[in-house]
Amino acid sequence: MKYEPPTALPLDLLTVEEMLRALAEHDFGKVFELARSRAGISYSRIATECDIKPERVGTLARGRGKITSFVKIVQIVDALRIPGHMVGLAPRPWEPTGSPAHMSSDEIGSTSVRRRTVLQAATSTGLAAALPALHRPPTPKRVNATYVNQLRARTARLRRLDDILGGGDTYRVYLSEYQATRADLRNASFTAGTRPLLLSVVAEQAQQAGWAAFDAGRAAEASNLYQESMAAALEAGDSNLLGNSYSFLAYQAADRNQAVEIATRSCATITPDTPAGVRALLHERKAWACAAAGQPAQTERALELARSALEEQPDGEQQPDWAAWVDQTELDIMSGRCWTELRRPLRAVPVLTAALSRFDSSHARDMALYLSWLADAYLRAGEVEEAAAVTGRALDLSAGVASVRPRRRLAPVLKQLDQHRDVSAVRDVLEKAAA
Repeated sequence: MKYEPPTALPLDLLTVEEMLRALAEHDFGKVFELARSRAGISYSRIATECDIKPERVGTLARGRGKITSFVKIVQIVDALRIPGHMVGLAPRPWEPTGSPAHMSSDEIGSTSVRRRTVLQAATSTGLAAALPALHRPPTPKRVNATYVNQLRARTARLRRLDDILGGGDTYRVYLSEYQATRADLRNASFTAGTRPLLLSVVAEQAQQAGWAAFDAGRAAEASNLYQESMAAALEAGDSNLLGNSYSFLAYQAADRNQAVEIATRSCATITPDTPAGVRALLHERKAWACAAAGQPAQTERALELARSALEEQPDGEQQPDWAAWVDQTELDIMSGRCWTELRRPLRAVPVLTAALSRFDSSHARDMALYLSWLADAYLRAGEVEEAAAVTGRALDLSAGVASVRPRRRLAPVLKQLDQHRDVSAVRDVLEKAAA
């Protein structure tokens, strides 16, 4: 008979809507509470199998505190025998190899069966959670450079999802990919010189998952992922990804002076060998931190360095995919954002207007975000009707995008517009926002 740990959750409990929601949200306090109330599993038994103190289990079940360590999440999932796809992870080693999460698209067979399998995954965890398990290349007996390159190329392809989807849609995909590669790092053997290469992929994937977490409003998870990315980049000796880890941490830091310090640290990783796109990215992120901290001279200096990096880029220089999106248009948009933040609308409006006319509006979340700064700049310049028109367009673009950031950015703009409710264009956009 196959051994099952004493805390394995009954299969019928794994179909309960409340449990499905708790698993999808990583709300393990609710999972523990349901395990005790519906399956009769004591907190002490959960604590033993999951290597958590019993009092901690009880505290979590009462809704106080969270588990954000991904190592601990995997440990709990394995102890309770929760299938990986239910929490956004790759299939667990103990799952039956014939289960849908383990099957390739060819093995699934007919179109109707494949569609049903994907829809079942979509019902419980979201459509995107099924993608990594279906298409990730199998891990070889010994990880080699070819396999690492496949993972790096796959990571680049998955990054394209961020162009059209918000973090609420992509977080599970990126987290699953990161966890699967970490499992390779932990369990696999390597050909000579390959382990540092895989560590770099882990660092890159942690940043990708962290960005999606940040976009979805999961600040604590984002911070943890950025920290794990930093550790992996340090071990790999990858200064480019180390600098980007710092820049991500600076971008979400609540303390503005601390953000400047962290962004300065990110720029300190730049060497003569740092690709131009990476240098521009780190400098523009520092510019934003300085603008948010009210430092105009430092902001302008950082923007100049970013612009110089792009202008001086050697012909044919290879850029890492994670920095390839930084171009002159993006830098102009960042410049406009900075000048808006520094209350310089006469500088912000022209550069934002010109840059956004070149920006691909199919990137709805990003366009909505950038328009929010243009609306803010128009308001600071006293152009209320223009601000209302831009805000209305941003609201249209952000509708249905699984990202918390556009609405958060637009909230203070709408609050300012409310002071001009007597203007018909403003009333129209306020009614749109309310709807």
